[in-house]
Amino acid sequence: MSDLLDPLGLAQDLIRRPSVTPEDAGALAVLEESLTALGFTCHRLRFSDVDTPDIDNLYARLGTEGPNLCFAGHTDVVPTGDGWTVDPFGAEVRDGVLYGRGAADMKGAIAAFTAAVARRLADAPLPGSISFLITGDEEGPAVNGTRKVLDWLTERGETLDACIVGEPTNPRTLGDMMKIGRRGSVTGYLTAWGTQGHVAYPHLADNPIPRLMAMLGALIDKPLDDGTPHFQPSSLQVTTIDVGNPATNVIPGSAKATFNIRFNDIHTPDSLTAWVRETCDRVCGGDAGLYDLRFAVSGDAFVTPPGALSALISDAVQAETGRTPELSTSGGTSDARFIKDACAVVEFGLVGQSMHKKDENVRLDDLEALTRIYRRVIDGFFS
Repeated sequence: MSDLLDPLGLAQDLIRRPSVTPEDAGALAVLEESLTALGFTCHRLRFSDVDTPDIDNLYARLGTEGPNLCFAGHTDVVPTGDGWTVDPFGAEVRDGVLYGRGAADMKGAIAAFTAAVARRLADAPLPGSISFLITGDEEGPAVNGTRKVLDWLTERGETLDACIVGEPTNPRTLGDMMKIGRRGSVTGYLTAWGTQGHVAYPHLADNPIPRLMAMLGALIDKPLDDGTPHFQPSSLQVTTIDVGNPATNVIPGSAKATFNIRFNDIHTPDSLTAWVRETCDRVCGGDAGLYDLRFAVSGDAFVTPPGALSALISDAVQAETGRTPELSTSGGTSDARFIKDACAVVEFGLVGQSMHKKDENVRLDDLEALTRIYRRVIDGFFS
């Protein structure tokens, strides 16, 4: 086991476990060993569901009294892809930079928070509790991970008083940005129905493609909104249009499209899905049989209003880096969308420029600076 006061060793040990979702590959065991050595009580939680992989998760807590400061994150990583100049799971250090899948997103942050806890415990006891909520399902369906761990905590009567999610929130430089919320996400799957026929006899067929184009055109005709004080404008983006017709002389019987809406707190999934259906009904003259529509909701828009937690993190960042981080709600979804129902949650981690890319990496000085920032947050939370 590596020196727990130094985040590098644990970060390397975690990166060397090829924990591509849904595989754990021993990553949680590495973290569990380190947290156990620090006195944490660890619970390995394996959840399953229909049509989704079984997922291993870890909840670890040091202390039994409140308040309970939680660090949340994930040990699963995305596939490596091609073009790496180093072993994606070798955790190699070159010229002051640690390389490997998960270095930025987000095994490095897990190691930094662990080291911050170790340093605090070496100096002073905790007048409360610190916990880790770590899933292996953040990069995947997010069905058998954080949500079910939170349900398990509720059943046990455990509460979280505040949570830091260690996602790589900084666009370019450590200290640029923290996330105090996220946009919601709804994906729509739209099928326009028609009647197949020969292109030379269009009166004997019903081409669904113009109908599909008209529905999509109506959906993207006007902006959804102009944004809010904490959110950029909502956006509907068509991601694919598929007909699957290999013939040039055949009118197809159906045409399909997929779109995604990233929305702010003006909207809810229910209000957006109702609006989409109303729009499609209008284009189709009220004949709902001309199309089929289904939705998948990834999460609601949410915001943790600027307050004690964001100020605590901002002060710690400013003290270590000299920068005042922007309070942002940009980017994709994260598991903070589940945690926001349990307590105040803010995301702050490493620089995200290389996440999900070849040669993912983190600067060693950023890893150390993040550890010091987390230490300041711990001290401030329990002061």
